[in-house]
Amino acid sequence: MEALHSDFATNSNSARILAAGGLTALAAGSGLVWYFDPTKANFFPVCPLYTLTGFACPGCGLTRGFHALFHGDLYTALDFNALIPFFALALLFLVATLVSITVRGKGLVKLSASPGFLFGTLVLVLVFGVARNLPFYPFTFLYP
Repeated sequence: MEALHSDFATNSNSARILAAGGLTALAAGSGLVWYFDPTKANFFPVCPLYTLTGFACPGCGLTRGFHALFHGDLYTALDFNALIPFFALALLFLVATLVSITVRGKGLVKLSASPGFLFGTLVLVLVFGVARNLPFYPFTFLYP
């Protein structure tokens, strides 16, 4: 298994093809979210946590928020999910990296997931997930 993984990592054409496939999937998904209004279309998935418990997870409202963001309505996007700028920056970085891999054969920068960054992101998402479910002012504004 290790030999297969090392061969894959050194094959630039495979990485380019996978990156192009990822870009195609992201473009198709973004196009669906842009074209169809998630508040009216019934084929978008619903949050299983919200469906089972009534609690909003940190990602609840992202599909509706990205639809609003793609149409230029930043206020509505932030109303659906206050962390949408964080997710939008992550999505833009992912797209830029996939374009770079497709064109040049290597990513923008070599990132190493430092424990501090991962821990900080985890804490941010968990605190937001708890805060948006608190039933009193001002946290009620965070609920989608």
